[in-house]
Amino acid sequence: MPLIKEETVDKLRVKLFETRQELGQNAAEMAAAKIKTLLQSQETVNIIFAAAPSQNEFLDALAVQPDIDWQRVNAFHMDEYIGLSDEAPQRFGNFLKDRFFAKVPLKEVFYINGNVADAEAECQRYSALLTQYPTDIVCMGIGENCHIAFNDPHIAFFNDPLLVKRVDLDLTSRQQQVHDGCFASLELVPEYALTLTIPALVKAPTIFCMVPAAHKAEAVYHTLLDEVSEVYPSTILRTHPDATLFIDQNSGQRWMGA
Repeated sequence: MPLIKEETVDKLRVKLFETRQELGQNAAEMAAAKIKTLLQSQETVNIIFAAAPSQNEFLDALAVQPDIDWQRVNAFHMDEYIGLSDEAPQRFGNFLKDRFFAKVPLKEVFYINGNVADAEAECQRYSALLTQYPTDIVCMGIGENCHIAFNDPHIAFFNDPLLVKRVDLDLTSRQQQVHDGCFASLELVPEYALTLTIPALVKAPTIFCMVPAAHKAEAVYHTLLDEVSEVYPSTILRTHPDATLFIDQNSGQRWMGA
């Protein structure tokens, strides 16, 4: 499939494809190969997934990759809204269940509950699970403000002592949910969420990051060309020893023109 450009920025591998469909297919094939390799040497593989429309093509392609023993794979997700009804399709756990978790016979799926009475206790519960099942792979995206998970710039800490925390979402993050078609208006987007922190994500030995579409062009540009700092949280990916960023012509247009 047509790979337009491949480059390494600091330590981050960048793969540019013509379309988001090609991006998703290639990323899924690489992720599948990594899963199968890991399963040759360990009993189970633990994967953290992002929930966003940017991941649709990747998730669709991953679900039909051949010869993966999904019954030896545990799945986590990286964030969840606080205050949405349990049945709301916008809940990230529900999104991933619909798009992926219900399509393959996973060993375990560990959901974050954003509606518990004690958010701190839920953060501790999920942190304990992440410690019990050390992450092998993270499959993620990048937000319009360069957030990873819901680590928006104002609460993004590269040395965060926590693995999971309660956060307030900045305006750009909330507006992105409207741009993505997840909510009809800004007023409907929750203001708070539980999120895995940056250290919880980047401690994974392997990261696949899928970022298609024109409205992510600024984020890709900052990720690849700005100084590595919490002002643009996704820049941390350039320090990771095994991370790959998959972009398409639309999301890569500013970077290509730089």
